[in-house]
Amino acid sequence: MPRGLFLALDGIDGTGKSTQCRLLVDWLRSLALPVLPCADPGGTALGDRLRALLLDARHDIGLRAEALLFMASRAELVDRLIRPALQAGQIVVSDRFLLANIVYQGHAGGLDVAELWTVGMLATGGILPDRTFVLDVPLELALQRRKAMADRLEGRPTNYHARVREGFRLEAQRDPLRRRLLDASGSIDAVQQSLRTEVLPLLHEFGHLLPGEERR
Repeated sequence: MPRGLFLALDGIDGTGKSTQCRLLVDWLRSLALPVLPCADPGGTALGDRLRALLLDARHDIGLRAEALLFMASRAELVDRLIRPALQAGQIVVSDRFLLANIVYQGHAGGLDVAELWTVGMLATGGILPDRTFVLDVPLELALQRRKAMADRLEGRPTNYHARVREGFRLEAQRDPLRRRLLDASGSIDAVQQSLRTEVLPLLHEFGHLLPGEERR
């Protein structure tokens, strides 16, 4: 039986992360592989309510409360969806995960990064992605790519988002095996091809057979 494989995509807003998640899931499904897509925060009844609260620009939420609300949504997502899927040998593709808290509230917001990792591990029960792909583009390009009205986090000052980008880059450098920094400044198709090139050997490593392959 194949082992559960946990993939996450992260990065500053405007990298095309959600589009790349959707395309990656579509590709994996086209290979007849069992896939669970999810978004963090969200994905559960509680998580969806917390997501709406966290992203609503009308709410003024303190940084510590903000971090803990994200953690609560993630804990519910892990318990109800991610852990069962991994135990069943599925491939989980998450639009953001714990690394986002580390960067947004830690590196950019000023909370203690080590403490956030500790609280994060409690929230996830020790479950972390096998590979996080950090999509990276220059801040100016990311700002140009945003089309919708900014949510509560997106509406923060440009210097905050500059710190977010640097935080993602720093965390990717700290663990380049589990956190892969990918240039997302190219076309949608080019970025997706880079992702598929990275994911393909992981599928084999975790025992997921592609059409026409036989188990040895």
